[in-house]
Amino acid sequence: MDFEIVIGLEVHVQLNTETKLFCSCPTSFNERENSNTCPTCLALPGALPVINREAVHKAIQLGTAIDATVNKHSKFDRKNYFYPDSPSAYQISQFYQPIVENGYIDIEGKRVRVARAHLEADAGKNIHEPNYSKVDLNRAGTPLLEIVSEPDMRSSDEAIEYLKKLHSILRYIDISDANMQEGSFRCDANVSIRPKGDEKLYTRVEIKNINSFRFIQKAIDYEVERQVEAWEDGVYEDEVWQETRLYDANKNETRSMRGKEEAADYRYFPEPDLLEVEISDEALERYSKIPELPDQKAERFQNELKISEYDAKVISSSIELAHYFEDMILHGASAKGSITWLTVELLGRLNKQNLDISQSPIDSKKLCSLVKAIEDKTISGKAGKDVLDYLMENDISVDDAVEKLGLKQVNDDGAIISIIDEVMNSNMDKVEQYRGGKDKLFGFFVGQVMKASRGSANPNKVNELLKEKL
Repeated sequence: MDFEIVIGLEVHVQLNTETKLFCSCPTSFNERENSNTCPTCLALPGALPVINREAVHKAIQLGTAIDATVNKHSKFDRKNYFYPDSPSAYQISQFYQPIVENGYIDIEGKRVRVARAHLEADAGKNIHEPNYSKVDLNRAGTPLLEIVSEPDMRSSDEAIEYLKKLHSILRYIDISDANMQEGSFRCDANVSIRPKGDEKLYTRVEIKNINSFRFIQKAIDYEVERQVEAWEDGVYEDEVWQETRLYDANKNETRSMRGKEEAADYRYFPEPDLLEVEISDEALERYSKIPELPDQKAERFQNELKISEYDAKVISSSIELAHYFEDMILHGASAKGSITWLTVELLGRLNKQNLDISQSPIDSKKLCSLVKAIEDKTISGKAGKDVLDYLMENDISVDDAVEKLGLKQVNDDGAIISIIDEVMNSNMDKVEQYRGGKDKLFGFFVGQVMKASRGSANPNKVNELLKEKL
């Protein structure tokens, strides 16, 4: 039987406000445990929450970026459950009237609908030791935006493409650092299968809190395989039930964590200690003004710089990469040269060292200098790769690297002719064979001249002058 995969994603994004959602404690990461706390985020009796308006502003920006409805009237609710990292035994969230609804994100070939994005307070962090557990409440109360998609994705590839696009949008509008390693961008994946052609939605399984694109894809693929095997073995109803599962990256498997709660289990009711959120026309207009988004930037690159759609999408996929590229153009590098030396040569080297563009030891101005040196024939393209390798390990200028490596390209006709004469005099038998009609020997002479010049001779001039001399 052929199956169709049905995937919906819930993404929890920590907003980059300076203070928490309902108190003035800082949201700074990696502080001493339980130091960023106060009576409000510790849920002490009598302490009351007050909404952080900056979190509301950032929610408006997200709503604008995904073409969603930003509700001018929204409110908070209590979601009741007990975990040690939630001292109040409830979470303040938005269930009945979220701040953002009915948006979308376009990925390759399809539109993924975003059902809602709502504000809520994050929980703390449980730290499990072999014989006991500890609780750090520094994160408790950090503002989250939970972004919930419709079940519109049909493969793990589509899910990852959607997540990367959402991640890029968040970074472009600068409402979150979206750092997956620090937990600022966490994903829950809801996965189910159904026979192809069947419109019914079958039992969905939630895979909880995955914080890497690679692991999200592996978790979805494993869960799909598990459900398909259960269906084919006739034990689907016994083995696939609505539950929350965790992904074990070491074993590459999901395992049961708990039964999945429904809304009724959380006993939602309106939060009595908070006023409802009212967004004025002035605030809506002001915070709806957002920077250029990835798709808009890619389109502009195509129109203004005449680069391909593929290259434009690669360059605009992250704001750091786009800014790096734009700085190279600003400092005088060509678009074509910038794309090649940034996306192929530099990124290739960074990927081997597990670095991203923000960690590059070579800044945009230095790479621009390298591209210009190649384009004005100061060095050859082959020499440029050697220079780039050297710059990855040494903090010096392009000119100094070229000088130190002895790679400056020889463009002087007289110097190149002198090398050609030496090569021809040393290979007179092959000169006679070439002049007798053995044209394939031309490549041999080019190679010998380039070898004698240690790769410094301008290849175009070598070809031109060698033909004349032969």
